[in-house]
Amino acid sequence: MNGTSPAKGALTSLESALTALLDGLAPVAPIHLPLSEAVRCIAAEMEPLREALPPRSLAVMDGWAFRALDLAGASAYSPVPLRASPVWVEAGDAMPEGCDCVLEADLVDCSGPVPQAFAEAIPGKGIRRAGEDMAAGSPATQPGRRISALDLLVLRSAGLDKVAVRVPRLRVIDVAATNGDRLTARFVDESARAAGAGLTEVETVSRDAKSIAATLDGGPCDLVLLVGGTGAGRTDATAEALAARGALIAHDIALQPGQTAAVGRVGDVPIVALPGAPDQAFAAFLALVQPALDRLAGRAARRGMVLPLARKISSAVGIAEVALVKQEKGEWMPIATGGFSLDHMRLADAWLLVPGDSEGHAAGTQVEAFPLRDLT
Repeated sequence: MNGTSPAKGALTSLESALTALLDGLAPVAPIHLPLSEAVRCIAAEMEPLREALPPRSLAVMDGWAFRALDLAGASAYSPVPLRASPVWVEAGDAMPEGCDCVLEADLVDCSGPVPQAFAEAIPGKGIRRAGEDMAAGSPATQPGRRISALDLLVLRSAGLDKVAVRVPRLRVIDVAATNGDRLTARFVDESARAAGAGLTEVETVSRDAKSIAATLDGGPCDLVLLVGGTGAGRTDATAEALAARGALIAHDIALQPGQTAAVGRVGDVPIVALPGAPDQAFAAFLALVQPALDRLAGRAARRGMVLPLARKISSAVGIAEVALVKQEKGEWMPIATGGFSLDHMRLADAWLLVPGDSEGHAAGTQVEAFPLRDLT
């Protein structure tokens, strides 16, 4: 949907801006990536595993492979003579046919003419049975969740070398006026990569409305992020450029930090314009960009951690506010609201959003905060 910004001076609620941004967004088509390139991407649906894991029983210790029944009654005082020499297996070896346990090396004596065992064993001792890890027909991945090293372990164990994932194509355009803006654009780029987006190098455009508007016609993508030029200064032309293209939906959003952010759309492609200041871009990324990327990647709903607040958070009614918190002694300790220093952002464990219709949260209130190390 295309639209125009509200009257000058009016703020668009975060809820309205986010609803407009997400309107009509659907998960992108899955692609298949080599396992080495898939970490942190969001898994898509795949055919279930055709075979159980492991497909055969495996030894999990070094020793002698036996059938447990052949060891019945064996002890140090009454060794059992063996009909045939046992088979030695190393951890990870497939178990010989008919064997269902492994006995330690020093519990078998093969030095004499007749091998002897000095202990019993129960079926399953020292082995991992076929199908014990995963049954045939189990999902190869967990769709909607981020691919981890453990997922890759399962896929490699199943003999797979590629995995289906959803990778939104993203353009990051630096509307740069200062080196500080350029640093913010790189931060946004790296945050989006961590969230599973596929990007090229950060683009740079001159800070004038005509140049910004023209760059919106770049290559195919699923989401465009403009960084910088969203304020009311003489060189802040991002919102003007979006409006000139008929692409502006909302500018000046009731979000703190990040009020000068904007959202728009060119055709079917959503656009988020982020402020150039790092803390404002950070807050707007969490509140606007992250939900859009999650929708495009088909990511399952994020789950935060619910803990009581160590002290109260005050917020102005009508403004949604991002708060940074740190976990201390089983509580969330607020460390920054309204504006964040680089140190605040670096040290915070999680973030939470105080809705625009709230005056904040009293100390002791149970609140859900979302990990910041999972911009995934």
